[in-house]
Amino acid sequence: MYQLHIANKNYSSWSLRPWLLLSVLDIAFEEHLLPFAQDGAANRQAFRAFSPNGKVPCLHDGATVVWDSLAIAEYLAERHAGVWPSDPVARAWARCAAAEMHSGFATLREYGGMNCGVRVRWRPDLPLALDADIARIDELWSEGLHRFGGPFLAGAGFGAVDAFFAPVAFRVQTYGIRLGETAATYARRLLELPAMQRWYAQGLQEPWRDAGHEQELPRCGELLQDLRAPAA
Repeated sequence: MYQLHIANKNYSSWSLRPWLLLSVLDIAFEEHLLPFAQDGAANRQAFRAFSPNGKVPCLHDGATVVWDSLAIAEYLAERHAGVWPSDPVARAWARCAAAEMHSGFATLREYGGMNCGVRVRWRPDLPLALDADIARIDELWSEGLHRFGGPFLAGAGFGAVDAFFAPVAFRVQTYGIRLGETAATYARRLLELPAMQRWYAQGLQEPWRDAGHEQELPRCGELLQDLRAPAA
């Protein structure tokens, strides 16, 4: 059985991607969660016990270790149907969109990190590049849904491209991001997935707080609500 190593569900957008993909496609795996350490060096050293680059997520399949979320998706696609669309045009689009998410949207990551359990009002003076990132996400989502017929980005079935954008749905919820009707409906569809609801509920119950992620909040905006269980 696959062994998937992840970090805090409240924060770790990268961990969410393969966890959600495995869960929605009903591929059996065992979850191993190690919370972020407060010290970066200690954190990397702890994660090095199971991940060559000291980061999450990391998938173990017997002696095979796959330590990047996009590589994990491709590894799973070689063994399981449904990770990418069967149609070659939809598959090419889905791979491009997932790769763009994997390497892009730097401003959204900087000013809108995943923090599932809080609600934040963004400062009005954040960089214009943040608006550009949001507009591009709206454009990508709307294109995929209209082009391939939905209800998921590349067609009827949930796949890797949806898993890669799932952390954005949590950001939409956290920061009250405004999207066009098509994209907003898709964000709600992701949030309503049973696996997403399980991840969210478990993230709310985590007692851990990571200083780095928490320090991002006042820099980005005003904390309106904290729905998480009390910190340990």
